Formats: sequence, structure tokens, C-alpha cells
Amino acid sequence: MDITQELFKLQDIEYRDFTAKLNPTVDPETIIGIRVPAIRKLAKELVREDKENRKLRQKDGAYDSKSELDVFLASLPHPYFDENMLHGLIVAELRDYERCLMEVERFLPYIDNWAVGDSMTPKVFQKHKAELLPVIKKWIQSPETYTSRYGIRMLMTIYLDEDFEREYLDLPLAIETEEYYLRMMIAWFYATALAKQWDATIPIIEAGRLERWTHNKTIQKARESFRITAEQKEYLKSLKR
Repeated sequence: MDITQELFKLQDIEYRDFTAKLNPTVDPETIIGIRVPAIRKLAKELVREDKENRKLRQKDGAYDSKSELDVFLASLPHPYFDENMLHGLIVAELRDYERCLMEVERFLPYIDNWAVGDSMTPKVFQKHKAELLPVIKKWIQSPETYTSRYGIRMLMTIYLDEDFEREYLDLPLAIETEEYYLRMMIAWFYATALAKQWDATIPIIEAGRLERWTHNKTIQKARESFRITAEQKEYLKSLKR
């Protein structure tokens, strides 16, 4: 299978134009135009086939031979936005933690837009929270916009529920940035934290510890959430700067 050819078979011109509008930092010429459910389905098929082929190679003693999927994941940078989307979705399907983490680390330096980073949410990370936390802290501290954004998103996704610790709220506070997509993620993180951990998070908003733009965007996003009560929304409104 030629993976790029398979992607072009799924092309939707109208969706390509829509995707270009949603991703102004991406060169429109690199967008094939494939709906996410179609790319996700292809990712699942490729991972399933790779797993089956690995078993066959092991049976034949060909442990060191590279699969088509291995070649694709190593072929960085990809020329097309949709190849990057597929790459992230493939990595998210990997069930071996060490392999998945290795592939995430290899791919992060090549992520240059919000859509690709936000699509890569490995389920296996949920089973390895203790080992993953130091890695997430490292990502958050990265000077690279989309690596830092990815770290904050993983912190938001995995550690604001039963594994929550008050200290996690301090991690994004250390970031000083003018990057729009990173500030948006910080606002999203604290809006989600308000919804899930109100008592621990509201003092940060009350004390004005976020810079003004992110502070107000956090309040806006929180007030748009159905998980915030009407009373909480009114109180947040009074804290706008």
C-alpha cells in the first residue's frame, strides 16, 4: 500500500478548503482534504495490519525487518498536512507504551499546527500516568510552541480528574509566551480546571495570576461550558479584567 496514494483516494475538495480556513498557519498547498473520521479509520487499519504483519515476521524470524508503517513513521518531515494528521492518529493507536512514547517524542519536533497535535491522544498514556508525568513536565517547559501546547493538553486530558494534584495548576503558569495557539491552550487548560477542580483553581483567577488576555479567555471559555453553574459563570464574569 502506498499510504500517500491512499490518502488522495479519500480527498474531499470542499473539506480541504474548510480545513485551510481552520488552520491559517498551514500552507494550503499541503492540505489534501480528508475528513478526520476517514483518516482515523485508515490509521486503525494500518495499525491492525502492522500488528498482524509483525506476528508473521516474528514467526519467520525476521525480527529486524521494517514494516511499511515503520517506514512511514520514520519518513519525517511529511510533505502533506494530512500525512501528519494520519501520523498522529497512528501513534495514538499504539498500545505498547514505550513504543508509543518513542514515536510521540520523535514526531513532536515536526508538529507545526494545533490540529495535528490535538489529534494525537494515545489511550495507552492513561495506563502509565506515573511514568508519563515527568515527560509531560518536560514537554510543557519546551521552547517549542506545539511541544509545550501538547504537554499542557496531555496534562489537561489525563491529570485533572482522580489523579489531580494542586501542584499541576502551577505548571502552565510558568510559561511566558505571546504565541496565540499556546495561550489558547493555557486558557483551555484553566477553563477545564475550573470545571473539574473549581475550589483549587478559582484562587488563580481571583489573584489574577494569568496575563490579561489569557485570564479573560479562560473566563470566556469557562462561561461557555455546560459544566460550570450559572452562579459560577456570573462570579467569573465579575473577575474579568
